[in-house]
Amino acid sequence: MKIDFSLTPADLSGPIERLWRLSGAKIRAIERNHPPGSDTLVYTADGRYTSRGWTEWTLGFRYGSALLQFDATGEKRFLEIGRRGTLDAMGAHLTDMGVHDHGFTIVSTYGNLRRLLLEGRVPRSDWERRCYETALKCSAAVQAHRWTSLGEREGFIHSFNGPHSLFVDTIRTLRALAIGHRLGQVLLEEGGARVSLLSRLVKHARATASYLVAEGKGRDIYDERGRVTHEGIFNTKTGAFRCLSTQQGYSPFTTWSRGLAWAMLGFAEQLEFLATVPPRELADEGGKAAVEAFMRRAACDACDRYIDEAAADGIPYWDFGAPGLRHLGDYRAKPADPFNEHEPVDSSAAAIAAQGLLRLGQYLRRRERGRARRYWQAGLTAMRALTAAPYLSTSPRHEGLLLHSVYHRPNGWDAVPPGRRVPCGESSMWGDYHLREAALYVQRIIRREPYLVFWGGG
Repeated sequence: MKIDFSLTPADLSGPIERLWRLSGAKIRAIERNHPPGSDTLVYTADGRYTSRGWTEWTLGFRYGSALLQFDATGEKRFLEIGRRGTLDAMGAHLTDMGVHDHGFTIVSTYGNLRRLLLEGRVPRSDWERRCYETALKCSAAVQAHRWTSLGEREGFIHSFNGPHSLFVDTIRTLRALAIGHRLGQVLLEEGGARVSLLSRLVKHARATASYLVAEGKGRDIYDERGRVTHEGIFNTKTGAFRCLSTQQGYSPFTTWSRGLAWAMLGFAEQLEFLATVPPRELADEGGKAAVEAFMRRAACDACDRYIDEAAADGIPYWDFGAPGLRHLGDYRAKPADPFNEHEPVDSSAAAIAAQGLLRLGQYLRRRERGRARRYWQAGLTAMRALTAAPYLSTSPRHEGLLLHSVYHRPNGWDAVPPGRRVPCGESSMWGDYHLREAALYVQRIIRREPYLVFWGGG
């Protein structure tokens, strides 16, 4: 990646304003074309959003996007879309015992609504706030209950694959537990045992950092600092780590770029949250300094890896070990090419990663100024690419906002245009949402508005 150290947030002001104009039209088109009760929208095919079988993990991004649009523009029609969609469609997901996605589905909806109330963006209502907070507490406890113990001091929230499976994606959904803890919620287990949500948050983050974000210390012969693996497999009887695996990457020993991006943003965001947690609350987890240290290590390793492996403009190919990359020559030295004939790029990974880079840069600004500036400028560099052609969707016939997103390359789920060999030109709900979220983050910096945090300052 070629970082532009001259770029400032203000340089993105015009592109971000244009993004919101395009974004509003996309949200309105989705509401017209996919009425309430339609299948959960996941990604586009030929420019139209479609579903993907069993999965509903993207539903919160649909209605959360409308709430971000209101936040950015003040247009009340989007507040009503987001509020109505949350209350009508998200209730069943509050107690969804079968997924690890509560930080995606619930924090993007109920969490954004609560944040808007706390920030005074909508009229204060104690009963409305308590409604949202009850939902968030419930979601946090359900997420925390999905637990695999690795012994007295370790464990993780297991993925939908089963109790043996640790996914890197889940690091970003820990914000559900963080809000629940901030609201005073605990998980009540058998016999009335009270389980701290903060403790489970920290333990899960530690497992993710230990097993999925490589330190470069030779655990296997492919061990390189910052390599992120999608999945870890454990023996559920003994708690022993067995092997690395992947569902959406090329192999367990290569880095699936969106998994890397989840780690970048997830750890950076939790570091910001932990900065607000009193040290006494982390005493049983080894102390605040130790917890922050392992999260900071994982965040920095992941961000450095991204910078080293992404193309010059900050956009990554879908997996850094994908076999077709050898046909692209020195792809890191030039802007990513989403129209190449060998491997797809994943713009959704860039949207997630850009926010992770910006947040980590902000977090480190008083600790490691040189490293902080590198991450901050890398985040701005990626945002510049994402808010321009060929990534920002300008066609009124295309329902997506961020083009060249990829969902599941190994399964071949993504649409391949006629005459081409690899997916390109399509969007995803998570990519569109995270581009909007990153744009709102930068916009608030430009306008010197309150810093955007998922827990809403409450």
